[in-house]
Amino acid sequence: MEEIMLAFLNCEHINKLLDKLDLINHSFDKCINLDKVKKAIFYVKKYHGNQKRDTGEPYYMHPLEVALMVADYSFKTDTIITAILHDTIEDTTLTKEKIAIEFNDNIAEQVLALTRNRGGKKTSSMKMIQTLVN
Repeated sequence: MEEIMLAFLNCEHINKLLDKLDLINHSFDKCINLDKVKKAIFYVKKYHGNQKRDTGEPYYMHPLEVALMVADYSFKTDTIITAILHDTIEDTTLTKEKIAIEFNDNIAEQVLALTRNRGGKKTSSMKMIQTLVN
């Protein structure tokens, strides 16, 4: 499993997020669990797979960008993981139950709360961040 996770972690966006979280841990004496964050990154890349954004970029880059923004406002591991996984129930085969097993019930509930029904109105990044940090 470790080898698979290492292969998934070789990405500029991922490194930028992990570097920022590591800096937060050291600069502000916080305890963001980087191993759990890495696990969430593994899951977002695994489940979004080959999905692409309209720009042609891999889809998983969007949740990583959201997590980067959330990290400016919240130093909580669960909140950052929720940001990373926020589109997985909506756009992949990952279920709330699987998220609860792999992470915890709180994260699963938060991801579900951010999930919109297919065809539903898109939530802005700022609204999502407000939901996550409040």
